[in-house]
Amino acid sequence: MSKFTDVINIRIKSGNGGPGSVSFRREKYIEKGGPDGGDGGKGGDLYFTADRRYYNLSHFFPDRLYRAENGQHGMGQNKHGRDGEDLIIKVPPGTVITDSESGEILADLIDEDVNVKVLEGGVGGKGNAFFKSSTHQTPRFAQPGIETEEISVKLNLKLIADIGLVGLPNAGKSTLLSAITNANPKIGDYPFTTLIPNLGVIEYNDGIVYKMADIPGIIEGAHKGSGLGLSFLQHIERVKCILYIIDGTNDDISYILELLKGELKTYNESLLSKKSLVVISKTDMVPEEIIEDIRANIKHEILPISSIDGTNIDLLYKKIRDMMES
Repeated sequence: MSKFTDVINIRIKSGNGGPGSVSFRREKYIEKGGPDGGDGGKGGDLYFTADRRYYNLSHFFPDRLYRAENGQHGMGQNKHGRDGEDLIIKVPPGTVITDSESGEILADLIDEDVNVKVLEGGVGGKGNAFFKSSTHQTPRFAQPGIETEEISVKLNLKLIADIGLVGLPNAGKSTLLSAITNANPKIGDYPFTTLIPNLGVIEYNDGIVYKMADIPGIIEGAHKGSGLGLSFLQHIERVKCILYIIDGTNDDISYILELLKGELKTYNESLLSKKSLVVISKTDMVPEEIIEDIRANIKHEILPISSIDGTNIDLLYKKIRDMMES
């Protein structure tokens, strides 16, 4: 299984400004040429940009320093030092860049191919030609370039999806995702088949497209770190609606629904205010009278489905669209 990284700390630094030059014109037949030291080049800026070719942060190395190029020295004959090259760091869409020390959000990258400047390169120093005046015709000094400081930042990936799937392990989330989207998640009949978030796309006949995120299963006590904990719930913070996926063969559907809502509330209470639908999965193995009992006992709209025989899958498409457009 490929490594999935959604949180990582790195260090970043823009380029230092290049120092100015101390130089004097020296040519044949000119004994005392004036100052001709050029200015130093500007240091490179540091940008972040969202690139959909990256789906997680595994291409970064923890605590590695990523830095833009320094500006070059000024030179004689009033030659300006070369400016340092900018550094553009590519991350998946949905990545939040936070200053590790202050907690300030430096960038929240949602739109693709938009360069967001996080650090400004240092200004180059002035060469001695800049300081020549009628009262000071032979300045023998120049400015150093401005040195920039490196900072530590946290990169935190929050998947950008429209619909989030929430459920216990082995509730049928991955099967549903593969049935109604273009995703191809790992599917098995044992807990924690899904160890990393999966993202799929639902495309309607009229061209409307919605993204759906399946996160690893939640178990009771997840907010205390049980199972896989709540570390992956950040991937549904941005969704517009939530599908609670509950295995219809369970004995106490009401308890499971309250368990899931309780764990979400512990993580972020605002998740409970999102539009939602309770999807009862695996109903091909559940008698109709049990489904009616579930309807009577749960004070929430439910939709029984089967990803195996296709029961109510078309209706689920419609329900999702209704929630997204309401």
